[in-house]
Amino acid sequence: MASHRLFRFPKPQWLNNANTRTAGVYLAGALFSLGFFFFIDASAFSSSPRNGSKVHITFVDWIPGICSALGMLVINSIDKSRLAADSFSYSGNGVAWKARLVLFLGFALMAGGLAGSVTVMVLKYVVPEYPWPTLWFGVANVVANACIMLSSVVLWVSQNMEDEYTYNLAL
Repeated sequence: MASHRLFRFPKPQWLNNANTRTAGVYLAGALFSLGFFFFIDASAFSSSPRNGSKVHITFVDWIPGICSALGMLVINSIDKSRLAADSFSYSGNGVAWKARLVLFLGFALMAGGLAGSVTVMVLKYVVPEYPWPTLWFGVANVVANACIMLSSVVLWVSQNMEDEYTYNLAL
């Protein structure tokens, strides 16, 4: 029987471990919280009287982070088995293409969030040539969105790992 693998290289054995899966979930949570920590830190410093700048973080700066967080929720709510579900009889027709469409929209939200944070940083902080303490507001936004995107990838991979403790109850 031919294997349905994409690459010729075998999957490392440590990927089939429950501890690796748990560590991946914790790493994803740490990346997510670290990303929002950077942005909230910049936001708090923005409203501080020690800021010394007329520029502050507004709702426009929050929009990319909101898009990235919504994209992460959408991506990680899709079950990996639904992506190839057309060969099974789930309720309704075309489950796989619907799941792929929703997955694409989630990735589009995250990519739009990252691109939006870079755009906000360039247009609001780099082009006017603000000095470093003020430039940190834009950098923190990009770092936060990159951490959210990386967190989503780590969580997707770790949640969809097959381990030896997964039981198949199909008869």
